Amino acid sequence: MSDGGATTLPGVVDHHVHLGLVDRGVLADGPVVEVHDLGWVPREVTAWAAEPPSGVRIRYAGPFHTAPGGYPSGRSWAPDAAVRHVASPEQAVAAVADVVAAGGFAVKVALHAGMALLPDDVLRALVDAAHAAGLPVLVHAEGTGQAERAIDAGADTLVHVPWTEELPAGVIARAVHMTWISTLAIHDAPGGSAGLTLALANARRFVAAGGRLVYGTDMGNGPTPVGVNEREVELLGTVLTGEALRRAVLGPLDAAPVLAAPLPVPESASDLIAWLRAATRL
Repeated sequence: MSDGGATTLPGVVDHHVHLGLVDRGVLADGPVVEVHDLGWVPREVTAWAAEPPSGVRIRYAGPFHTAPGGYPSGRSWAPDAAVRHVASPEQAVAAVADVVAAGGFAVKVALHAGMALLPDDVLRALVDAAHAAGLPVLVHAEGTGQAERAIDAGADTLVHVPWTEELPAGVIARAVHMTWISTLAIHDAPGGSAGLTLALANARRFVAAGGRLVYGTDMGNGPTPVGVNEREVELLGTVLTGEALRRAVLGPLDAAPVLAAPLPVPESASDLIAWLRAATRL
């Protein structure tokens, strides 16, 4: 809303972060008002959520759920306790129960074609158990066919816009009930990259078909900024504009405003970046 030359809006919500890999204190009292941690040691992220940086709400999914030996097992950045190996439908039910007990808002699942993969029955058991508990399923889908597997298993969210293949029109059509988290800037490189080109093409077709695209940075993945990722906003602005862009980056537009700036309501990505630079907390 605008009042006397100033505009007030909700703050930024980053739908994909890894707080264990950044200095989360830098977020205090900035434009980012909510972050969703999508893979870390449950006891650690639970403690962070109980005492978050000033002015920031932390929601968390808990560990990565993956096949024994599956992604991100063995990665130097991923503590062992951040990875939950699931080998059977029975273990899937128990794993989801642990997410519920820890206060997680979602179940994170990893499907990475370069490593061991959850079989279909275990993937479906994770989805069914999560939905029975009232939790959405958020999937890291990487490699040929993995996004389609997540879509057809009933997952609710892809935590990255698919970037390793161009999805067929029929797969996009089956995905329109989902939310996709952008994370476009992690594929960025001087002169562009094949991954970014594919991700942008998939994002545009998904949005055109009626899917929901939201801002997420994968904060902690490489040298990503802690706070607003202006490159992410810029890339999102090549897919969305106006109210659709504001809804993707900011909290619910009918929520109480958190930020104010002496600029008009932003319509383009460049407008929104300038607005956030000028914004202060109410």
